[in-house]
Amino acid sequence: MTPPQRQRRDLAPETATPREGEDKPGNPERMYVVAGPDGERAELDLVTLIVARATDPPPSASPEQAALLRLCAAPLSVAELSAYLHLPFSAMGVLLTELLTAELVQARAPIVRKARSDRSLLEAVMNGLQRL
Repeated sequence: MTPPQRQRRDLAPETATPREGEDKPGNPERMYVVAGPDGERAELDLVTLIVARATDPPPSASPEQAALLRLCAAPLSVAELSAYLHLPFSAMGVLLTELLTAELVQARAPIVRKARSDRSLLEAVMNGLQRL
């Protein structure tokens, strides 16, 4: 018994028919816009802290946006959000740009600590501990 043979598809491109009132066929509509209306994205890095402004996601939010808003009740970095949602940084940038534009989240710079502690403060603490 021989297995059934598959038929090859025709590799020739299909000719697109022009729309009414058009001479040439148009580009297909994009299902999703990757950037805002002006084409710019928010400047985010992996350590930028994201905090949700609203407690509940709006009904128009996508599932990813709703999950992101629920996670951001407490400040989380973009890297943590990316890991929790299993999304790459580029996709997180798109989602966060949309949420920042809609003013549903707030982006904050991370808390930067000084490289070195004040020596006089450390000596005062050490002297105080020795007196105990």
